[in-house]
Amino acid sequence: MSEKPPPKGTPRRVRADAQRNLKTLLDAALTVFATSGVEAPVREIAEKAGVGIGTLYRHFPQRSDLIVAVFRNGVDACAGAAAELAASHAPFEALSLWMQRYVDFVATKRGLAAALYSGDPAYDSLPAYFEQKLRPALQALLDAAGAAGEIRRDIEPFDLLKAVAQLCTSAPGGDPAHTRRMVGLLIDGLRYRAGSAAEPGR
Repeated sequence: MSEKPPPKGTPRRVRADAQRNLKTLLDAALTVFATSGVEAPVREIAEKAGVGIGTLYRHFPQRSDLIVAVFRNGVDACAGAAAELAASHAPFEALSLWMQRYVDFVATKRGLAAALYSGDPAYDSLPAYFEQKLRPALQALLDAAGAAGEIRRDIEPFDLLKAVAQLCTSAPGGDPAHTRRMVGLLIDGLRYRAGSAAEPGR
């Protein structure tokens, strides 16, 4: 007699469980890195995620693998938020909300700074990944707000990303409320010459 086949949907359920474990690990690692730094014991991350240390190492054999995955996961989530906000808000509001979402990303990125700027070649691809994902996400929001006549149309997205990052690092005592106020003023400044004939590059 042949063996009874596994119930339908079993492989999908296993994959779904693995995906949940992976997301839980990345979320836990981000939290631990933010509070304890990137050299925090991996056992602390596994415990916070509620998984065994073997599960962590199965996904991330090296600490650098985990740090890269945490960074990329944050970039992906921030980039994905642009389309979600654009679908549910007016153009300028979507842009404003996304810029504040980007502030949150920059704040969480601080926990990874020691690794990202260490000179380790394991992280060499991350700046390009950051620009590849976030630049077009912001460009789409700028284009929509510009087409609606709500902001000027000669804004370079990478300049804006860098400007917000600078505001995040210059806040006195790292005060997030101060950062949000300053970024809000920056975003309001994009309205200057809104609806004029100025085009990108002019």
